[in-house]
Amino acid sequence: MTRTILVAGTASHSGKSTVAAGLCRLFSRRGRSVSPFKAQNMSNNARAVVSPDGGWGEIGVSQYVQAKAAEVSPTTDMNPVLLKPRGDGESQLVIQGQAVGNFEAGSYYESHWREARRAVEESYKRLADRYDIIVAEGAGSIAEINLQHRDLANIETARIADADILIVVDIERGGAFASLYGTVKLLPEDIRNKVIGGVINKFRGDESLLSSGIDRIEAELGLPILGVVPHKKIELPAEDSVSLPESGGRMIWGDEDGLSDEESVQVAVPRLPRISNFTDLEPLARVPGVRVIFIPLNAELEFADAVVIPGTKNTVDDLLSLHKAGFVEKLRNFEGFVVGICGGYQMLGERVVNASIEGIQEEVKEVEGIGLLRAETEFSTSKEVKEVTRVLDGAGPLVGAQGEVTGYEIHMGSTVTFGDVKHPLGRTSAATDQVLGTYLHGLFENEAPRKSFVENLFSLKGQRSPEACFRSGAPYRDVADLLEENMDLSELIESG
Repeated sequence: MTRTILVAGTASHSGKSTVAAGLCRLFSRRGRSVSPFKAQNMSNNARAVVSPDGGWGEIGVSQYVQAKAAEVSPTTDMNPVLLKPRGDGESQLVIQGQAVGNFEAGSYYESHWREARRAVEESYKRLADRYDIIVAEGAGSIAEINLQHRDLANIETARIADADILIVVDIERGGAFASLYGTVKLLPEDIRNKVIGGVINKFRGDESLLSSGIDRIEAELGLPILGVVPHKKIELPAEDSVSLPESGGRMIWGDEDGLSDEESVQVAVPRLPRISNFTDLEPLARVPGVRVIFIPLNAELEFADAVVIPGTKNTVDDLLSLHKAGFVEKLRNFEGFVVGICGGYQMLGERVVNASIEGIQEEVKEVEGIGLLRAETEFSTSKEVKEVTRVLDGAGPLVGAQGEVTGYEIHMGSTVTFGDVKHPLGRTSAATDQVLGTYLHGLFENEAPRKSFVENLFSLKGQRSPEACFRSGAPYRDVADLLEENMDLSELIESG
């Protein structure tokens, strides 16, 4: 019989995804067949994976990562319901990998929630028929009492799977014991009876200072604290934009390598209002000497050596936002490398047409692009979702790179190019000497383009790159080791 462990949380960003990935690897280490699962996810970071019918669909990046940790092939059953926010309270609904339509929260719950729940049951059953253990990840807080009657990721998953529940609390936010106590007490009785313990996550300092609090919370709840997990940087892709600054903020990835700003290159990334798949930039941030800096749309670009425009859930409205903020004019005068990925590629062209299909403003039919590539994008209602392999013939920012690269495409609209542009990654790409546009998500996960881009960027700056490669370390191993060293896993692993 399949055992399911639901990794729930007291709040968003408590570390559920990381703990779930670690458990997946720990079970796999012990020779157990294990699958990740998240009934309903809300994220614009998605991956193309195989669906049960042999086609392609998309799931949230966390379940893709957890499948890799479990050492199994990811499928759409691992995340049967995905909501991809588009802005203004509207999300694209993806069920078992396929886009169903765009809905506001109220209309989704009224018209498609029951269909979504059936999909969750179907997907869970298929996984349960194949795997010994399922590590399910909850969403947000399991104790949102206003949502418990329709909470697919937490309450419904616990009931469908008869899951044992582990509750993760982020101590960095403060009030960890109160959060854990309140969460457990607010659960429906049948769910509360399935809680097997709590985990205090992201702790810094002397663990002995927690002992009296742990003793009391265990006595108050009649539940064990199964571990205190220290704060440690684990380089797993982020699930959603909660880890990014608000549109007016600034944040730096990759500044922990001991190198000065003068020894480094600066890659500016505009914080698009509807940003998606920003995890495409994480491999660059892991290269020593590379700073990936998320900036507000009104920021100046003099500090930057390159600008990367990432994916977006709404190319048209984010392009309009770039125009309004004055970013487009600044980018036209920018002298460094410019890369656009997916929606960013669409923006780099001369125009986008049929814009009302993509944008929220129905009266907008055509929008002027940034104009750095001789290209035009036309939107239609069809959506491209697939894994791809491309033969790289380096040009522009990737000049010198050769060989096969793999990744995935998830986009609406098609782009055509004009005149003298190069196609370093086939016809779904375009390049000039300093500009690259491509639909290929996961580009920089491939060593050849990553190394070429970084070395060319240092060369453009007149410097030599310190080391154009990933930092050493295996994140799946690291997170499994972190849990094994800091948790009492007997209740989870040995009985699993």
